[in-house]
Amino acid sequence: MAKKKSSAKKASPAKKVAKKMPAVKGGSSKKAATTRAAAKKSVSAKKVAAKKPVAGKAAEPAWPQEGSVAPKFTATAHDGSTVWLSALKGQPVVLYFYPKDDTPGCTVEACGFRDAHAALARHKAVVLGVSPDSAKKHVKFREKYGLPFTLLVDESHAVAEAYGAWREKSMYGRKYMGIARSTFVIDASGRIAKVFTSVKPKGHEQEVLSALAALA
Repeated sequence: MAKKKSSAKKASPAKKVAKKMPAVKGGSSKKAATTRAAAKKSVSAKKVAAKKPVAGKAAEPAWPQEGSVAPKFTATAHDGSTVWLSALKGQPVVLYFYPKDDTPGCTVEACGFRDAHAALARHKAVVLGVSPDSAKKHVKFREKYGLPFTLLVDESHAVAEAYGAWREKSMYGRKYMGIARSTFVIDASGRIAKVFTSVKPKGHEQEVLSALAALA
């Protein structure tokens, strides 16, 4: 007896594979759109990152330029009196910033200005030393070494900031903010005649004397 043929046709292997595969058109479009969106997001992220400052790399403050008007300031001196830069107009001013009273480098620098006091006086120059120390510490420092010039109290480092002398420093791998040893020779008209940065304490007074002589 002959077997009856099945009315339903069996699906070919090729058709079975085709059913399991995703639609080519729709899948490709979706994948392409996803790729474009990811690329756009990446570009946007890079633009935002470029605008953000890099942590730990704050911009260095600018030093006042020679020939520019010296930043005005009012500060308290070691004896409690008030010093205005504007009141010193008409004579040269030697404004020098140093880190700390009675430390090796600062003592050498201060004593250099002390020993050159007579020569500085011939140029009618007013010497002003500036540090974050208190008036009490300034008095002790002056008395200990016989310093004949004025020391200004800058505990808030406002004067140092105005002159770009308050900067990031590093010691033994530790970073901190402090005074960058520097000197500004201001002429009688109130303009900055000479800027000394990265000052070496020993012999610095001779550099300052040369700058004052150039003003004559």
